[in-house]
Amino acid sequence: MSDYALYAYFRSSCSARLRIILNLKNISYDLIPVNLLKDEQLSAEHKALNPSASVPLLVSKRSPDAGFKIGQSVAALEYLEEVHPEVPTLPPTGDAKGRATVRVLCEIIAADTQPVTNLRIMRRVRALGGSAEEWNKELMGDGLRAYEAVAKDSAGKYSVGDNVTMADACLMPALWNAQRFGVDLSQFPTVSRIFGNLSEHPAVQNADYFIQPDCPEDLRKK
Repeated sequence: MSDYALYAYFRSSCSARLRIILNLKNISYDLIPVNLLKDEQLSAEHKALNPSASVPLLVSKRSPDAGFKIGQSVAALEYLEEVHPEVPTLPPTGDAKGRATVRVLCEIIAADTQPVTNLRIMRRVRALGGSAEEWNKELMGDGLRAYEAVAKDSAGKYSVGDNVTMADACLMPALWNAQRFGVDLSQFPTVSRIFGNLSEHPAVQNADYFIQPDCPEDLRKK
């Protein structure tokens, strides 16, 4: 039996964060697709599981936490680090500065950038007569500019040192989205270098939007 159930959407950056860390830690999970374009996250059934009416939702199948639900991606990343520390995604406990830096970078993406560029906001921008694409391009660029300013002092091979951390799990899907909306990543040299290194990591490759079981056939990587 798998350790977790993951309610997710293939092109959700928040869902991809969890896929990356679950892959990195070699944790088994069952995917339960939730189609955001069909508003399945707004169903009464899904809201009963996740009152935020969003994905991802991580549900533990492991004793003693079986049935425990986490409906926010960063909280789920922290939980997985607590419960499955064998492959760490934070610097060692003695490195308070490094751990704080990882969390700062996570929040630049998860708190400052993604919430104002997600599908719900894009729909509202269009309803007001604006260009959701230009909105996202500008705000994603702002977020990556802040990420670059912090990561240039902390990065090794990855965002903080030479090991993949929660910060990288937040960054990579944000970069996939930035590419989609035409953000010029070359203006962020540190972020671009990290992007190249992460692109070669199996945990990231296996979290790619376009190889997920719920990815439509016309978008699937061949």
